[in-house]
Amino acid sequence: MALRTAGSVLVVFLWSVAVVLGQYGWSVTYTTQSICTLKRSTVELSCSYTYPSGTVTTTFWFTKKDAGGNPVSLSDDPDYKGRVTYRKDKENGHTLTITDLRETDSATYKFRFTDQAGKWRYTGDPGVTLSVTGLQVKVTGGHQDKTLTCSTTCTLTDNPTYIWYKNGQHLDEGTSPQYKDPVSSNYEDSYSCAIKG
Repeated sequence: MALRTAGSVLVVFLWSVAVVLGQYGWSVTYTTQSICTLKRSTVELSCSYTYPSGTVTTTFWFTKKDAGGNPVSLSDDPDYKGRVTYRKDKENGHTLTITDLRETDSATYKFRFTDQAGKWRYTGDPGVTLSVTGLQVKVTGGHQDKTLTCSTTCTLTDNPTYIWYKNGQHLDEGTSPQYKDPVSSNYEDSYSCAIKG
């Protein structure tokens, strides 16, 4: 996996492969099975699929089903309006991009495809579990021996670089979510953390 900055947006690319086996020649291969990333960032979920014969005409990703039990494409889900795009990467390859991620986007995303006549359809299980988190600074220790932790609700995918600020001024950056401030501080001091990119 790698991180790339697009303007002020963090874009997450995942390269590890997790194979999901299908039946009768149908299968979906996801690039990963779980992702933890930051809210307001952008994420890409990719897969490839195989089928025994015929022509695939409908491909989409979903997290929900309608009252009749039918999967609802994210492009038709009002919760994702204007934030979702589909892209066919290559023969039998498909990528979902979600922008401006929200914590409510945390869900399991599955890919589904159907044939031209609609006689058969296939959903790739178990899908990709996406967890979206914010950042929170937790402080432990005393007045002159302070340890700061940039806390998340899940473990961020890959090894991000943490950036620390004190009263709006850059303090330090590194791969550890913790930082020890060697300088004594007062109760008016404000600390914050960010992820590079």
